[in-house]
Amino acid sequence: MDRGAARRLTALGLIGIVLVGLGMPALQRLGDDAFLMLVVASGVVAALGARLEGIEGRAALTIIIGAGLTMRVLALPAPPILSTDIFRYVWDGIVQGAGINPYRYVPADPALASLRGAAVYPFINRADYAVTIYPPVAQAFFFLVTRLSESPLALKVALVACEGATLVALVGLLRLTGQPVTRIAAYAWHPLPVWEIAGQGHVDGLMIALMMLGLWLALVLGRRYAGAGAIVLAALAKPFALIALPGLWRPWDWRMIGLVPAVIAAAYLPYLSVGRGVLGFLATGYVEEEGLSSGAGFTPLRLWRGCVGEWPHDTAIYLGLCLAILAALALRTGFRAVRTPARNLHDINLSIVTLLFLLSPEFPWYLLMAVPFLSIAATLPGWALTVGGFMLYDVVPGDPQLSFEARSALLAAVVAAAGLAQVALVRRQGASR
Repeated sequence: MDRGAARRLTALGLIGIVLVGLGMPALQRLGDDAFLMLVVASGVVAALGARLEGIEGRAALTIIIGAGLTMRVLALPAPPILSTDIFRYVWDGIVQGAGINPYRYVPADPALASLRGAAVYPFINRADYAVTIYPPVAQAFFFLVTRLSESPLALKVALVACEGATLVALVGLLRLTGQPVTRIAAYAWHPLPVWEIAGQGHVDGLMIALMMLGLWLALVLGRRYAGAGAIVLAALAKPFALIALPGLWRPWDWRMIGLVPAVIAAAYLPYLSVGRGVLGFLATGYVEEEGLSSGAGFTPLRLWRGCVGEWPHDTAIYLGLCLAILAALALRTGFRAVRTPARNLHDINLSIVTLLFLLSPEFPWYLLMAVPFLSIAATLPGWALTVGGFMLYDVVPGDPQLSFEARSALLAAVVAAAGLAQVALVRRQGASR
């Protein structure tokens, strides 16, 4: 074992821990820009740690997981300054614990008055007009965790436990593809899961765990249908996970195609007492509220409009182009003649980064699903997107900084430039062989 590399890995882990410890005080006292500087530095630490080699596997895992867990312990007490979504999670669990369908009432409905505790209800977003938006697997998770404790901290701890499954899957995939296990530092030390899963408790942690478990089942154990089922369950925690499914499909495999609606139907069955209401806020206002129907919620389209003005039906045209691009990537992945686990993972990663770039979500935690692939199929756009996503925050009142429009445009430009650099790098490597 290279003891010098082990010492460098330990030093990087300690630096990462210090940066996380400084993060929330810096955000609250110095503002968003100070926090951004710290998380960018954390991203550099994660990238450097992931590139170290020559360390015995068990020793590397001990250092990386130990430092990553310490970072999460420091982030767990973080107040909901970045997002209040976790209070809706707890509320949905409380409602289900009372035997009530979470898709039936908005939190402010008089029928739920007896459930309104001072620790959760006052902090629920959209409490007076939106039923829950979260799909049934997420709802089952909320219910199970709140049977142990009806608190945000309990949900954060449960989501960090889900990250343990993600790390196990990543180690298996790294070994399968012949990569050093130190690559897991790209996930374990990355600031996005530290702050958005441990710190703010986003359900994306559950979605990622199920998605990576699905890839591990399919690629490592050779159980494609079990893996596909896990990915569908991941999509029922957060729908974007379906983008990984073409990586497991084989041409004309109708059984896998039939598996998808079967799993979806089984998951929704316990909640069907509200009929079409099971779609929740997604079908009753979310699309309009987030500017998805008008096109204002898509950064590339906004930038286009800023240059040439708004065109008739440009939102429909943009969405059609997005679907065509994503469908082409899915078909290329699903019909690829020669497949290897590494090729599959790179294809899935390309689809995920493309999806996130085109849809340009305004919330950094949506970018979490790209982070595990920095360990197993890293690309420059993936790093730029996931670390740069912190630019989208504007949570400290009165903190002078660029407008959201300028920051989202800057992020899009950085990711696009990283994509061009990645293409140039791949071509240069191909020419040198």
